[in-house]
Amino acid sequence: MQQPHYEDKTFEGFDYSGQVTKGGEFQSCTFKKCNFSEADMGNNKFLDCVFESCNLSMVKLGGTTLSDVRFKDCKILGVHFFDCQDFLFSVAFDNCILDYSSFMRKKMVKTKFANSSLMEVNFTQTILTNSVFDKTELSGAVFNGTDLSSANFTLAYNYSIDPELNNVKKASFSLDGVPGLLEKYGLKIV
Repeated sequence: MQQPHYEDKTFEGFDYSGQVTKGGEFQSCTFKKCNFSEADMGNNKFLDCVFESCNLSMVKLGGTTLSDVRFKDCKILGVHFFDCQDFLFSVAFDNCILDYSSFMRKKMVKTKFANSSLMEVNFTQTILTNSVFDKTELSGAVFNGTDLSSANFTLAYNYSIDPELNNVKKASFSLDGVPGLLEKYGLKIV
C-alpha cells in the first residue's frame, strides 16, 4: 500500500487529536495551529519540518523519524521522544512547553532549547554535548548519566545537576546557577 508523501505543504488549523496517522512522509512541511494532542503519529517521517503554535501534548511517536524538526510556540506535554527513531534524530525548540516529556537515552548533539519550559523533563543517559539551554526553566528536570560536555546553561534556571553523576566537562554555567550544581551538598550560598 502506498504511504502518503507530502512536500513543501502547509497544514493549518487541522485537528488530529486522538486520531491515528501512521506511515506518512513529510518533507519541508509546516504545521500551524494544529492539534495533535493524544494522537498516534507512529512510524511517520518528518524531515526538515516546522511545527508552529501546535498542541502535541501526549502525542505518541513510536518509530517516528524527526530529522531537523523545529518546534516554535508549541505545547508538548508528556511526550516520549525516546520512542522516536535514533537515526538522524534532530530537533530544536523555541518558546515551547515541554513539561513532563522524556528524551531518555537520545543522542541530541547541538540541540537548542530557547525560551522554553522543561519542568520534570527526563534527560537520563541523554547525550546533549554542545546543546544550548537559553532562558529555559528546568525545575525538576532529571539529569542522570547525561553527557552535558560543552553544553551552555548560562541563561538556564532552576536546574539541579550533580557533576558527579553527569559529564559536565567544559559546560558553561552562570554564577547564579552554581547552587544548582551544589544542591546535593546542602550548602547555604549567600
